[in-house]
Amino acid sequence: MALVFNQLPPTMSLAQSPIAFSVFENTGLYTGSEFQYNCQLDYWMGNESASGSYDYYLVKYPNIVGVGIFDLSRVLNSALNQLSYDYSSSVLYYKAGFNYTYLNNVGVRISGSNTPLITSGIYKSLDGYSLFPEPINQNVPSKSLYWPLMTDGPISQSVLPTDIGSIGTYVGVTGATQPTQVRYTKIGGGTGSYAVTSTTSSMGQISRVPLAPSQSGFPLTVTDGDAYTIQAYSGSTALGTPLYFDVQCAYKYTPVRIMWKNRYGQFDFQNFYKAHYNTFGTEQRTYQPQLGSWDSNTLSYNTAINNSQRYIVNTNEQLDVNSDWLPENFNEIYKQLLVSDEIYWIYDQATSFVKPLAIVTNSVKFKTNVNEKLIQYTVSFSIGQTFKLII
Repeated sequence: MALVFNQLPPTMSLAQSPIAFSVFENTGLYTGSEFQYNCQLDYWMGNESASGSYDYYLVKYPNIVGVGIFDLSRVLNSALNQLSYDYSSSVLYYKAGFNYTYLNNVGVRISGSNTPLITSGIYKSLDGYSLFPEPINQNVPSKSLYWPLMTDGPISQSVLPTDIGSIGTYVGVTGATQPTQVRYTKIGGGTGSYAVTSTTSSMGQISRVPLAPSQSGFPLTVTDGDAYTIQAYSGSTALGTPLYFDVQCAYKYTPVRIMWKNRYGQFDFQNFYKAHYNTFGTEQRTYQPQLGSWDSNTLSYNTAINNSQRYIVNTNEQLDVNSDWLPENFNEIYKQLLVSDEIYWIYDQATSFVKPLAIVTNSVKFKTNVNEKLIQYTVSFSIGQTFKLII
């Protein structure tokens, strides 16, 4: 009597999409009465060693071919509930052990063992999601051209000399693919680097390195009209495709810099260079207070009392932004903005002050160079903080 694995997850998965284990009892017991596969799931943050206990106990009946398929993504995703803005390294370790139970011919429930018959290795899960048509259990590094830089690009972007921003870099690996530095190359100029180190602790496996010219630690001096690339390196070996940045001149309008959590649980940035608009509205509830001194010896009234009194007044603010003219390859990254659950307006770059946003735009007609030639988008956000500080 034995259990075997038919399917295992990759070394690293994205927790919002399926994380599948498939197990099979290969001696025929799965045809027995009330046969059930069970899974003991253990997940944790911190050091790589497991706790030895389990957090969730899951049960599945065999499917039509006798196999038990367990998708652990919803359980693991529920544990990745920190704000990415506050926690740069949202990495979760997990492992799973499997067993079975069934009823014998006299109705007694039989268990394969009190402990798992088979146990997986230790895997990692990130706060993110896969895209169609990517296959189930595809390893995360193979999803991005720029890995270990945790972004989908696009390959060419723009910044201002005053911009801040960091890019998530996955450093929690060892061997030839472990990045040791992120290298910056000024086109027609010098180079610089930012050192990164690996760790087995989940709390340090993603390092945020400078992306924009005014971010602390940015190793180059650039100004209007310059350009530079960013690329991860392991020693002298380049990893992934470099990202290219044009340093833009001053614009007629005040640019709005937006950052949002991408599908790898890290942040992408975009400057909206055209006109932007703030709309400030109020929501209120009113009541009519009693007029007159009805509890006094004589009837009178206070001429300062309003007969329509506001007792709940709150605000809603909306930010409408317009992009510059864009190449078509920005379409995919805009889709990630539209579905992001964590978006910020970098309101004051000198102090790194941000305002949380919720996207209002729920439909965008994506344009192509073939059809429209020039591509520009308008996006609307609601500001996630009211005018009054009420907690």
